[in-house]
Amino acid sequence: MIEPPRDRADAAGPPPRVRVTAPRPGAAGASARPLPPSARGGPTSDIAGVYVRSLIRSQLRLAIVFAVGFAAATTLFVLAIALVPALDSSFVFGVPASWLLLGVGVYPLALTVAGLYVRAAARNEARYRSLTEAE
Repeated sequence: MIEPPRDRADAAGPPPRVRVTAPRPGAAGASARPLPPSARGGPTSDIAGVYVRSLIRSQLRLAIVFAVGFAAATTLFVLAIALVPALDSSFVFGVPASWLLLGVGVYPLALTVAGLYVRAAARNEARYRSLTEAE
């Protein structure tokens, strides 16, 4: 059996193994002193903490409202297709129209909901920024 020629890199063998580990709990890291809240990117006062928690709650509420709205709109879309039996008998390019509506029709709905969500989330963040700048 003839072996194929080896590269020079293969002739030297694989590189030596290196062991990578995480720092031990309780061991001193690069900096043993804690960072101030402003350096960590966290709130610098109690009122700033209230603003941050308010922003998080409003963003969560917004996400839940849009997720439930999207699920409801998708369900209504599917029910409308199911309740119109003529869609199953009409074909477009050999594919039932109901399948095309389900496969392609949901994307504009998803893009619309996503665009509205991004716009509302940006508005929430702009309100938060206006509150923190006034501080």
